[in-house]
Amino acid sequence: MPRPQILCRPAAGPDEATLHHRIRHDVFVLEQEVFADSDLDAHDASDATIKVVAWTAAPLTGWEPGGAVRLYPIEPGIWQGDRLAVLAPFRPWLGAPLVRFAVDTAAALGGTEMVAHVQAANVRFFERLGWCRRGDAEIYVGLPHQLMSIDLTVRVGAPLPARS
Repeated sequence: MPRPQILCRPAAGPDEATLHHRIRHDVFVLEQEVFADSDLDAHDASDATIKVVAWTAAPLTGWEPGGAVRLYPIEPGIWQGDRLAVLAPFRPWLGAPLVRFAVDTAAALGGTEMVAHVQAANVRFFERLGWCRRGDAEIYVGLPHQLMSIDLTVRVGAPLPARS
């Protein structure tokens, strides 16, 4: 079966920001039970945070949202990517494009490095995308996570869609 068309872009307006948060809630609160009630934090209220939604083209219904990730600068040149959430039916094909979009976006905005705290089960996935482990695994929100990073200076940033 051919992979569907995929579009990753920053949330366009409040409705898509709400959709971004709903996808994260469905994955981190309802499915994985990482957070009891909400995964929202101060980064979600920051204008510096870019909330990304991934869409797939469905033959009968048009574009369907299936994943989300957010990214934000943590110091000059250094970006943090986190809250990568892909709804179960979309996992075979949406995770990698979301990560690549976040990396390309941070690079295009002048980033030199991106870091992420990755759930232990997803470390190999990130390594296949060019990320490297930093230090030892640690516990974050009660689960083992690995700090990982990727050098943004060796990537060519893709043009970004307009943000509204």
